[in-house]
Amino acid sequence: MLDTPLAEVPLVSLSQADTDPDGFAQAFGDSFKRFGFAMIRDHGVPDDLIDRAWALTKAFFDLPEAEKRSYFIEGQGGARGYTPYKTEIAKGAEHVDLKEFWHIGREIPEGHRYSDVMPPNIWPDRPEGFRETFLEMFAAFDRTGDRLLSAIARYLDLAPDWFDPAVKDGNSIMRLLHYPPVSADAPEVRAGAHEDINLITLLLGAEEAGLELLDRDGQWLPVKPPEGAMVVNVGDMLQRLTNHVLPSTSHRVVNPAPERRGHSRYSMPFFLHPAPDFMLTALPQCVTEENPLRDPPISSHDYLMERLREIGLTK
Repeated sequence: MLDTPLAEVPLVSLSQADTDPDGFAQAFGDSFKRFGFAMIRDHGVPDDLIDRAWALTKAFFDLPEAEKRSYFIEGQGGARGYTPYKTEIAKGAEHVDLKEFWHIGREIPEGHRYSDVMPPNIWPDRPEGFRETFLEMFAAFDRTGDRLLSAIARYLDLAPDWFDPAVKDGNSIMRLLHYPPVSADAPEVRAGAHEDINLITLLLGAEEAGLELLDRDGQWLPVKPPEGAMVVNVGDMLQRLTNHVLPSTSHRVVNPAPERRGHSRYSMPFFLHPAPDFMLTALPQCVTEENPLRDPPISSHDYLMERLREIGLTK
């Protein structure tokens, strides 16, 4: 039934991980294996924090263009602060994406061993409460991400805490995304077809129609979570780690129906990365005669730099 044109990404409750961790791991992992995506309810990020974060996201993107651009840093690949509208482009795409965004990374102390590749955060002067809210939001995403990685470890017959050292001080990024209203003659997609770079992506804000994944049959499948649910997907780093057992699925954001073209779309992905020196080496249990080794080992930082060049954020 899962392979019919009516296939839908399953909705699973993270609360099940407390009462039946193996059952949750199986359901979550099966969805990842089938679609490269899952939808998660009861994800643990407080509703009031999410509401506050949305209000501040909208307030920031409503600021004057010149003020927003004052937080853009040339040559940093958009790692922190503001990236202007029509900057990023999907690998191999003809048109740039119709979006602007703000990046927040992990706060690490001065002199930390990763400080040469994980720059300090940039914080805007307004709106008020921006820094405090998004540091809290980053920590909440981090906690949920750890729980989801623990389930993936179980699914792969690893110890539940296997990912803990891999993601300790990981180079994760929280992105605040704004897709402005689109004109009738705009290209057909707000964000071109792409795969994510990281281990897993946790996404809030996909309730507004537009997110689609490329299914096995070559058809684009809408991903429509219920209000408040989180969409989670496999990134290329987890795909490499599992020798493509868990697929990093192409996805895109298409333009809205004509009646919604005058409306902005906002979303908030959290790109969960391992530490920069973590080696992306295929797990032995994922390399078999039927599934021979696909990719050579590479550090997560080197892989990140390779991919950022491909999408036009670095040269």
